[in-house]
Amino acid sequence: MNFPEIFLLFQLIFLCLTAVFSEWNTKDYLKKENTLTKPYSDERWDYIGSTIITNSYVRLTPDHQSRKGAIWNTAPCLLRDWELHVHFKVHGKGSDLFGDGFAIWYTKDRSELGPVFGNKDFFVGLGIFFDTYVNQNTRHSHGHPYISAMVSNGSLHYDHDRDGTHTELAGCESHFRQTVHETYVAVRYERNKLKVSTDIHGKNSWVTCFEVNGVKLPTGYYFGASAATGELADNHDIISMKLYDIGISHADEEDSSSIDYSKIEPSAEFFAPHRDHIKDESTASDSSGWSGFFIFFLILLAVGVVGVVAFALIGKSQDRKRLY
Repeated sequence: MNFPEIFLLFQLIFLCLTAVFSEWNTKDYLKKENTLTKPYSDERWDYIGSTIITNSYVRLTPDHQSRKGAIWNTAPCLLRDWELHVHFKVHGKGSDLFGDGFAIWYTKDRSELGPVFGNKDFFVGLGIFFDTYVNQNTRHSHGHPYISAMVSNGSLHYDHDRDGTHTELAGCESHFRQTVHETYVAVRYERNKLKVSTDIHGKNSWVTCFEVNGVKLPTGYYFGASAATGELADNHDIISMKLYDIGISHADEEDSSSIDYSKIEPSAEFFAPHRDHIKDESTASDSSGWSGFFIFFLILLAVGVVGVVAFALIGKSQDRKRLY
């Protein structure tokens, strides 16, 4: 065996060892009890509402009106720092009008259907919203689809009429619907910092959507995903949800060992800038147009009535003159 053959053999051995150890490392940090993958037979996940399980995906809602569906992990997350990867797909027959969207959750309560993208309002924990429809009575400086985050201790209401702008931590415009590529989102929580990234262009790399510091989330909450349709509809599919332990050490933090992180109240130090509620201009102009037409009609009717009465009085006066 000559030198080039020996060199090639060592290269092959190195590549095999690299593949083995990288696979071992992935499995070591992947939290199986908090992970959902095909064929979706893990009993640690609940499927509720309109959710349909297939061999290739879990469909939270079909492309039909007035549906709500959700999936929830029954095993709590015990990690202080974690990263969640979600492979999803949003698609449907609508080209101009579609909705409403879906959400990824890390909350205290689970398996409760409601008005916030299929989940309960006044939730306790974290919600990541994938909103595909902008409500007509709100004006934004960004387009849709739109990804945003909200943290609540149970006292905050998600306002659909304002697309949640008054309780939003941060957000970004993201055209994840009806793409030809596979769509992924990564939600990373590390040292009280929340980071959301997407991979929706088939480049196999993460693009930062937003980062927010000062976010406090406890351990022991549950991961889930939900979706809803109203008068508009879409297919909202989850292909996989994978949770990773990112192995952050907190040895350098003072009193970290004495804190019970399961008792922390969800909170955020920073919110997106406040945006006033502005009625849709087209709606206002339409209503003013109808009111103007109605006033004109009333004036025309009044003139007509006056004319008829005047004509009748003149006729009676002429009759009296003939009698005399």
